[in-house]
Amino acid sequence: MQNKLFSKPFINKTRRLFWGLRFNDGLIFKTLIYTLLIGIGFVYVYPLLHMLTVSFKDLGDLLSPTVFYLPTKFYTENFRQSFLVLRYFPTLMTSLSVTLLPAVMQTIVASFIGYGFARFRFPLKKTLFAIVLITYIIPPQIVMIPRFVLFNNLGLLNSIWAIIIPASFGQGLNSAIFILIFYQFYKMIPKSLDEAAQMDGANHLYIYFKIAIPLSIPSFVTSFLFSFVWYWNETYLSSLFLGTSVQTLQLRLLIFVSAYQDLFPGQAAMINEGIRMAATLLIILPMLIMYFILQRLFIEGIDRAGITGE
Repeated sequence: MQNKLFSKPFINKTRRLFWGLRFNDGLIFKTLIYTLLIGIGFVYVYPLLHMLTVSFKDLGDLLSPTVFYLPTKFYTENFRQSFLVLRYFPTLMTSLSVTLLPAVMQTIVASFIGYGFARFRFPLKKTLFAIVLITYIIPPQIVMIPRFVLFNNLGLLNSIWAIIIPASFGQGLNSAIFILIFYQFYKMIPKSLDEAAQMDGANHLYIYFKIAIPLSIPSFVTSFLFSFVWYWNETYLSSLFLGTSVQTLQLRLLIFVSAYQDLFPGQAAMINEGIRMAATLLIILPMLIMYFILQRLFIEGIDRAGITGE
C-alpha cells in the first residue's frame, strides 16, 4: 500500500492535479486566481452591500454595538423620508432629461465622427484625430470660463440646452473616449464589406446605416452607458450651467441636509446615516437597473472596443 502511495504514477497524477500540464491548468493556479477575483469583487460590492443594509436600519440599530451587518428589522421609514426630501419622481424626471438626451446625442455624434476617422482619408486626418484625443486629457475646468461667457451671451444658462448643445457637437462630457471606442470598432470591420456594397450601388450613408450600425450595437450600448453614468454623476457642470432653476438628484443630494431640516423642522436632529444611505441608494438605483438590463451588450462592447479600465 505504501509503495502504491509513493509510486511514480501516483506522484505524476498528483502533480498534474495541483500543477497541471501547464502551470495555469493546475488547481493551485486556479485557486489563486479565483481567490483574487473574489477578493476584488468583494471590494467593489461591499460598499453597495453596506449601503443597502444601513439604509434599512433604524436609529436603535445604528447606535447598538451588537448590530453589525443585518438590521434587526427592515425599517422603511428612511426611504419614505428620502423620497419626500429628494422630491424623487419630479427630480428623477428632470435628471433623466438632463442625462438621457445628452447621452443619446453624444453617442450618435461620436459614432459619426469615429466612422469618419476610421473609413475615410482626408487631409490632416492624423492631426485632427490627435487633437480630438488631446481634448480628453485637458481638464474641463480650463474651458469652463469661456464656455460660461458664451452660454451667457447666447442666453443658454439655467436651461438644459447648455448641456445638450455641446454633446450634440462632439464636445460633451468625455466625448473623445467615445469617438475612440467607435474608431477602434469601425477599424475592425473589413473594408471588403464596403466594397461589396459599393459594387451594388450603395453610397456611404447606406453603408453606415445598413452595415456599420447593425454591427456596432455593442459599442453603442457601451458608449451610451458610460455617457449616461458620467452625466448622471456630474455636479460641477450642472451647478455651473443649470444653477438652481434645474435640480437633478445629484444636486438635490448636495443640499439634502438643509432640505431635510426644512421639511422636518421638528426632526432636524434625527437625520442619521440610514436616511443618507437610503437617499444615495435611491439615486443610484436607475443606473443599476439600466446596467442589469444591458449587461450582456455592455460587456461585449467593452471586449470588442478593447477597453481595459476607466
